[in-house]
Amino acid sequence: MEPQVKIFETPAHLAASFAAMLAAGINKTEGSRYFSWVLSGGNTPKILFRAIAEGYRDAIDWSRVKFFWGDERCVPPADAESNYRMAKESLLDLLPVPASNILRIHGEEDPAGEATRYAQLFRNELSHNGESPRADLVMLGMGDDGHTASVFPQNVELFHSDRLFEPSVHPLTGQLRISATGKVINHAKSVIMLATGDAKATMTARVILRQRGWDLLPAALVKPESGKLTWLLDKQAAAKL
Repeated sequence: MEPQVKIFETPAHLAASFAAMLAAGINKTEGSRYFSWVLSGGNTPKILFRAIAEGYRDAIDWSRVKFFWGDERCVPPADAESNYRMAKESLLDLLPVPASNILRIHGEEDPAGEATRYAQLFRNELSHNGESPRADLVMLGMGDDGHTASVFPQNVELFHSDRLFEPSVHPLTGQLRISATGKVINHAKSVIMLATGDAKATMTARVILRQRGWDLLPAALVKPESGKLTWLLDKQAAAKL
C-alpha cells in the first residue's frame, strides 16, 4: 500500500492538522485501554508538541495516553540534547499527564543495558495475548541524510535487528544513542513521518518517489504492516515531489 502524503502551507498548519488527527485517535480508544504514542525528537515535533499543548490540553483525557520514545541521545534527562527534555518542556509539563504514563528511555544509563531494559518495558506495556508489542502511533522525523529515529545510512542494519531497541552511534559526531528498530516501527498500528524545510526536499523526493539509492535509506524502510503510513510535509519539504 502506498503511503498517504499530505502537504501543508506552513509547519504551523501541519502541526494543527497533526494535533487534530492525534486527538481523534486518542478519543476513539475504547474501554480502559491506553493509547500508546511513541515520540520523536527534532524541531518539527517541537512545533507539534506546542500546538497540541495549546489547543488540546482540555480536549483529551491525557490519563489514557502512555508516552514512549523512539530514540534517545545518551545524555542525562536534563541535558539540552535530551529528546525527553524537549518533550517534557514542550508538551508533558503543559498537560495533566500522570507521571506513571511517561515511560522514557534512560539515556544516562549504559546504552546496551538500557536498550534491553526499555525493550522489556515496551513488551510489558504493549504485548497482548502473547503478540509482539504494538504501539498505536509511532511519530518519526527524517534527517536530510535519510535517517530516521537513530538509524543512519551507515548503520542501517540496525533497522533489521531482531531486537526492539538497539544502541546506535551518530556517524559524524560519535554520540551514543538508543533507537527503536523496524520491529517497533513497522509493527505499529499507524506511523507518521514528518519533514519540514527546504533542506529535506531532496531526500523527501528520493524516498517518496523511489529515486536512485532510495532503498538504502532507513526512512525508506518504514513500511508498517498495517499499511497506515502518512507523510506530513510543509511546502518547502515537498518542493521536489
